[in-house]
Amino acid sequence: MTQTSRYQDRYPIVVTPDIRACQAFWEQRLGWQCGFASSWFVWLCADDGSASLAFMAPDHPSAPPGPEPFGGQGLCFELQVADAAAAHADFLARGGVAGLSLRDEAFGQRRFGFRDPSGLWVDVVEQIEPQTGFWDRYRV
Repeated sequence: MTQTSRYQDRYPIVVTPDIRACQAFWEQRLGWQCGFASSWFVWLCADDGSASLAFMAPDHPSAPPGPEPFGGQGLCFELQVADAAAAHADFLARGGVAGLSLRDEAFGQRRFGFRDPSGLWVDVVEQIEPQTGFWDRYRV
């Protein structure tokens, strides 16, 4: 039996006064598409629809209670890809600057990372084989 989800979409909203800079960054550096834009809110999605993200101005009266402007700490937006080297090359070719250069991690990821104009850290990862024995010390 197939169960239908009660959720139609799931995405974080980053509260920032820089929604236009964020929109331009995600469109230009990552090739994401704008699905909705207004003076106070922008919703973007990956070109294949696999992920989405929104940015909201902090001073709009329809903002839900609680989300203060994002200060760039305490959140990592993970983008898993099939080929991190290709994603890295594409990001650089589009004018992106990586804050973490492309590397293979002993725990089993090939990755690079960067911050967008809101300060959001974006970690782009490809799952690879971990270094032999790396996880042994963490097994119970």
